[in-house]
Amino acid sequence: MRFTGLLRIGAALAAVALAAACGTPGQGSAGGSKSLVARAGDTKKVTIGVRFDQPGLSLKVTETKFEGFDIDVAKYIAGQLGVQPSDITWKEVRAADREKLIKDGSVDFVVATYSINDTRKQSVSFAGPYFVAGQAILVRSTTNNITGPESLNGKKLCSVKDSTSAQQVRQKFAKDAQLVEYFRYSECVNALLLNNVDAVTTDDVILAGFAAQNPELLKVAGKPFTQERYGIGLNKDDAEGRTAINAAIEKMISSGEWKKSIDRNVGPSGYQVPTPPSITER
Repeated sequence: MRFTGLLRIGAALAAVALAAACGTPGQGSAGGSKSLVARAGDTKKVTIGVRFDQPGLSLKVTETKFEGFDIDVAKYIAGQLGVQPSDITWKEVRAADREKLIKDGSVDFVVATYSINDTRKQSVSFAGPYFVAGQAILVRSTTNNITGPESLNGKKLCSVKDSTSAQQVRQKFAKDAQLVEYFRYSECVNALLLNNVDAVTTDDVILAGFAAQNPELLKVAGKPFTQERYGIGLNKDDAEGRTAINAAIEKMISSGEWKKSIDRNVGPSGYQVPTPPSITER
């Protein structure tokens, strides 16, 4: 009897340990075996990773208010999953942290000017794209000797840590550019305004928002020189979640809500809004 009791206790402890190792179902993409669709259906809540400092795209206005095109896309997807805006938890994600936060279940999905590429697809899955941008360069309005990426040799070029933007410039256009990295694009813009760097590089739609905030001090130089397809990042094995997000993006575009949002949030900067993209990540 005593031996049988010990076996039962051991089995119970093993079950507890297994549950702890697997995580609590419904707490983020990596937190359980359920898909995003099932988790949202069960809890009516989602945690979405976004940027907090990108005007026109994803900006934290107050502790409870967020605005921008990416925010609208995130809310629309959540709504299609049955989640009200008041039941969304917004979590700041930095470029270096996006894959980690998706994989460890801290967020359910990421909407954060997240360019789809093969390296990232080894760790996470993408839905979309929901927007196509192009890399560009931001300079002070008094700067006339930087007109494109080829002009950056010997210049201090700022970008965000672990983003692909600065590496693109150094590998393809200006190998002698001096790279300066921060965790946020807003920090790069501040460094530019303080004359600590000569230029900032990232996607044109991001830079247009910062230029619109400081039209007398900043400008976008030259034309876009890459194509960046923004996707929604989620758990690598969640095919059901990817399908649901793709359907939400297509509905947002066909309903006209995509254009309304981009015109409202990005249009005032003077940015040339592209046509909506076609879904490629199936």
